[in-house]
Amino acid sequence: MDNLAAALLLLVLALLLAALWTAHRTLHEPALRVAEWLRRLRAGETAKAPPLPRRGLLAPLVHEAASLARQLGEAQEAAEQEAKLRLLRDSLWTSERLREHVRLKIGNRPLVVVANREPYRHVRRGGAVVWETPASGLVTGLEPLLRACGGTWVADGDGEADRETADPQGRLRVPPDVPRYNLRRVWLTAEEENGYYYGFANEGIWPLCHIAHKRPIFRAGDWAHYREVNGRFAEAVLEEVAGLDDPCLLVQDYHFTLLPLLLKIRRPDSRVALFWHIPWPNPEAFAICPWQKELLEGMLGADVIGFHTQFHCNNFLETVDRVLECRIDREHFAVQRGRHATVVKPFPISVDLPEARNASRGEGGAAREKILQALGPRVELLALGVDRLDYTKGILERFRGVERFLEKYPDYRGRFVMMQIGAPSRMNIPSYRDFVGEVEAEAKRINARFAAAGASPIILIKRNHSHAELLPLFRAADICLVTSLHDGMNLVAKEFAAARDDEMGVLILSRFTGAAREMRDALIVNPYDTEEVAEAIRAGIQMPPEEAAMRMVRLRREIRENNIYRWAANLVTELAAIELEPAVRR
Repeated sequence: MDNLAAALLLLVLALLLAALWTAHRTLHEPALRVAEWLRRLRAGETAKAPPLPRRGLLAPLVHEAASLARQLGEAQEAAEQEAKLRLLRDSLWTSERLREHVRLKIGNRPLVVVANREPYRHVRRGGAVVWETPASGLVTGLEPLLRACGGTWVADGDGEADRETADPQGRLRVPPDVPRYNLRRVWLTAEEENGYYYGFANEGIWPLCHIAHKRPIFRAGDWAHYREVNGRFAEAVLEEVAGLDDPCLLVQDYHFTLLPLLLKIRRPDSRVALFWHIPWPNPEAFAICPWQKELLEGMLGADVIGFHTQFHCNNFLETVDRVLECRIDREHFAVQRGRHATVVKPFPISVDLPEARNASRGEGGAAREKILQALGPRVELLALGVDRLDYTKGILERFRGVERFLEKYPDYRGRFVMMQIGAPSRMNIPSYRDFVGEVEAEAKRINARFAAAGASPIILIKRNHSHAELLPLFRAADICLVTSLHDGMNLVAKEFAAARDDEMGVLILSRFTGAAREMRDALIVNPYDTEEVAEAIRAGIQMPPEEAAMRMVRLRREIRENNIYRWAANLVTELAAIELEPAVRR
């Protein structure tokens, strides 16, 4: 009897397990396949219907899912056609239009930006960990691209609290308040940081490429660290795109000249662009670098190399022609080495032009008055400078222009103030520390000279300011001075105009910036000409409001029509058009 009961129990258990297994195969697994299929369709991916039962309990669900899939497919196709027509019809670029453009051009290929500077850094303040945006034109230009399109940003994690806010692989989602894309932090030792970043990149390549009369310093040890760190970043990028086909890799600036070739060797199916944010010197100047050949060979691993201006493209092509065995196609602006071609083109970077605020001019005027009152009881005119504390930015020349203006036009003493926002930068480098001392001494000297007039004519504020902190200053300033001695573009000039939705304010702009080639309605000056800078200040503050408004309207139109989204779209379009060799496709 006991044996019979045990046998019956085993039989019941076996039947129960068989029923569960059958339910799993016939219900659970198909349901999971349907859910995954619908998820992919909803995300905009093209997905074939999985094999599903046409009879039984799931038949009604399969029928409805197939109907829904057809509707989603038709809606997706209609949306794509509408987007294509909109891309042809619209002249203004937005984040939404860029997102659609990138999807049409590169589909689901992964998009990776590689830059030394991270878009968000974590630091400790008052015992708490907070995040901040570093002072960087590169971040200003590139961050909207990944906000719009998603992807991964690979960068040096240099914030004091960066490790504790990332996972063990250095990954986190950013922006911290509204996550849109991935940040992959690469951890460098202090020795690597000093050799690669402060040494080779910023004591070597930076002064080499800027005509600011600062002698480049090249050390073999720095070069070794530079090569090592480029290799470290290559490994990080390859980890991020492992298992993903045809990635699009956007390498940024002079920190990573070797990276394009390292990536192309390991992932020949990748599309690699290198964007160079600083000027490119003439061949004679570049020949100073002991490793010029290695730098050029590394850069030419890219499929596309972008500069801000055609002038810098021409300098680069001439340099390559003198240093390397290659063929220069000057009709199509390309370098042919073996079977690989690199297109070299200008892509002038820009900023976003935000929607006009609802604030009235009266509110803007009240904010301006509050700022002026804080500067002094007689102050009625505000000039603004916003820069990293860098010897290429022409800050000393700007101060001397202010001094000469007050010499020639004494009626403005006590009424005119120049506020200089200076973000400390690269303070590990002796030449930068010395430069900050020079700036402080020059401001002190000029202020002492005009002390009897009341308000100090130069207010020097040495700290990093967020974009939100800068906006009221941009909107309050009568003039903004951008007096760089040499600059690839300079986005401060464009940020000033973008902030002036009141269509007021005057921009004074160095002719030695890339921005001067586009922003012709600024007052263009030679920063080395103190008299010209002084007269531009006078012209700016005495300009009739109608003329100032007309100039600002045209400056803003230029930014609106050629904003950061158009820049990104042009770069992605060029990269997507590259024809890879059939042998390298996976």
